[in-house]
Amino acid sequence: PTSTAAAAAPLTGVSVVIPCYNYAHYLPQAIDSALAQSYRPLEVVVVDDGSTDDTPAVVAGYGERIRCIRKANGGLPAARNTGIQAATYAFVAFLDADDRWAPEFLTTVMAAFAGAGEGCGLVATRAQAFGPDGALQPRPCRDRAVRGTLRSRDIILRTRFSPSAVVTRRRVFEDCGFFDETLTSSEDRDMWIRIGSRFEMVLLPEALAFIRNHPSSMSKNADRMKLNTRRVIRKARSQRVVSPWAMGFWLKVLSYNQVQCAWMYHDQRRHLRAASEMAASLLTWPWFGRPSRLNEPVFFRVRALRRFLWEACHGAV
Repeated sequence: PTSTAAAAAPLTGVSVVIPCYNYAHYLPQAIDSALAQSYRPLEVVVVDDGSTDDTPAVVAGYGERIRCIRKANGGLPAARNTGIQAATYAFVAFLDADDRWAPEFLTTVMAAFAGAGEGCGLVATRAQAFGPDGALQPRPCRDRAVRGTLRSRDIILRTRFSPSAVVTRRRVFEDCGFFDETLTSSEDRDMWIRIGSRFEMVLLPEALAFIRNHPSSMSKNADRMKLNTRRVIRKARSQRVVSPWAMGFWLKVLSYNQVQCAWMYHDQRRHLRAASEMAASLLTWPWFGRPSRLNEPVFFRVRALRRFLWEACHGAV
């Protein structure tokens, strides 16, 4: 689908899209952080994806300061697409209902767009996690290993930024399509890969987005994440974003995906499954020459495998 509003969108301004499904208890923090941005003009569009909790009442409390679109439940990609089509400005920012921004987030990102030129389709900042109690969680120093201009192959290999840390030009969706509504997770990674195949992407070093780490997060479902990340990888290969015959690259991609799946299984205390995925990664691609490009230390897989096996043998919880 295409939006008729996009053709008439002004050259400045940001439409903030906040998809929400049964997150009424978190939503006010997201909305407040969007309204508190130092950048203007902006609009806040909340897409209520068929919530059955108090989300409508929370949204109503903001009156005309925000817009709300209520739709039947269709999943996160569909909710984001609805928000994109409703956007009236030339730039679209994404903020999940359980996350929040620093007040200078949009000002910093839009300054980067101004300096990057028309060929830049996406700018993201780094993000920092915070717990259910609101306390910030430490961010490893190696998280700063990759910054600046990114390509599709960087995202195929490893997700580099959170969707809540992203601002895009509205027109990129006309060229690259919308979020894939058949994906039940990793739809953001698929979208950034497609954008990166046509536009420049920039990752800023500042951590100006804050991502809530809680048990009900979609990323906590290891089986679903594994299924969808593998689909995204196969899709990127079939679309020839990187040559499908570059076997070394694709083996590295699969190998690192197995690492990520191993840690997701570990977080679910499925230690044998975690060890199996990590061992498969070592067999798929035995050596990463520059682990820092993956934000990992040297021998990271060997150390993790040893830990998983120890925890499996000792019944760690």
